[in-house]
Amino acid sequence: MKKNIPVSSVVAGHRDHQLLTAIADEITKRARGADALAARFPAMLRQCIDDVIMTPKTGRRSYDDLEKTEKTYIGTRVEIELRALLSLPKGRLDTFILGRDVDIKNTMGSNWMIPTEAIDHPCILVAADEERAKCYLGLLIARPDYLTHGQNKDAKKSVSAAGFANIFWLLRDHPYPPNFWRTVPPDVVGRIFAGKSGNMRMATLFYEVQHKPISRDVVEAVAQQQDFMRRIRSDNGRGTRDHLAREGILLLSGQYDAPLIAALGLPHCSASQFISHRPASQAGVDMAAAYGVALDWSPET
Repeated sequence: MKKNIPVSSVVAGHRDHQLLTAIADEITKRARGADALAARFPAMLRQCIDDVIMTPKTGRRSYDDLEKTEKTYIGTRVEIELRALLSLPKGRLDTFILGRDVDIKNTMGSNWMIPTEAIDHPCILVAADEERAKCYLGLLIARPDYLTHGQNKDAKKSVSAAGFANIFWLLRDHPYPPNFWRTVPPDVVGRIFAGKSGNMRMATLFYEVQHKPISRDVVEAVAQQQDFMRRIRSDNGRGTRDHLAREGILLLSGQYDAPLIAALGLPHCSASQFISHRPASQAGVDMAAAYGVALDWSPET
C-alpha cells in the first residue's frame, strides 16, 4: 500500500459521511466491537494469504512465489472470509449492508480496481502490505470523481490520488501478522529446509529461531509430515524436543508450558504456538526442572 495516504476528509459535512459511518458502525457491531475487529481482521487476512501460498504442500514461502491466477484468487478468498467473519449475506455485488449493495475489493499492491458495476456503490476496501506487515480496512463510495480517468482492458478504474481522501478508514496502517519467512534471514531458511527429515528440519528451526513464538502452521510447513505434533514432543529420545534438549535448548508449548514461559520472561505464546530458549545459567535449568521440564545443560553448552 502507498505510504503517504492523505488524511480522510470523510467527517461531518462530507457528502458520504452519514452513509459510510452507518456502514462502519454496522461492520464494527457485526465484528463484536472495534477491538475484536482490530484483532480478528488481520488474522483472517494473514490466513487467506498463507492458505494460498500453501507452504506445507508447495515449499513456497512468500506471496511473490505465487502464480498470477493464485494472486487473483486471494481477492476471492478475502471476500468469502470477510463475509463469514461479519456474518454478511451474499449480495448482487459482493454483499448487502443496511439495504445497500456493497462491493468488496482487495489489493496486495497500492490501489484497488473498481469495476463498472460498483460505480456509485459503497465499497469495502481491503489491503495487505506484506513488506511492512500492515493492513487496511476502509470504506468508499465509488463515485466517478473519486476514480482515475484511465481504465484497464476490463474497464476497471482505480482510486485517484485525490480520491484517497474520501476513504473512511476503520483500520489504517494497522499491524497484522507478518509472513513468518520474511522475518527469517535467507541463509537460516536454507539451513532449515536442508534437513532430510521432518525432525531435522524442526530441530533446526527451533535451534536457529529462539525467543520468538512460532505458530503451529509454520511447524507443519517445516515438518512436511502428518504426525508432526507427535514429533515435536518428546518421543523416546527421537522427538524434536529430545534433540534440542541434548543441545541445551528448551522447546516449550504455549498450551502446556505457559507458566514456565512466563516465569522465564519469554514472549507470550498462544495455545497454538511454540517457543525455544537456551537458558544462560543453571538457575534457568533449575526453573525448568521445577516445572517438570528436564534439560541437558552445562555452562559450555
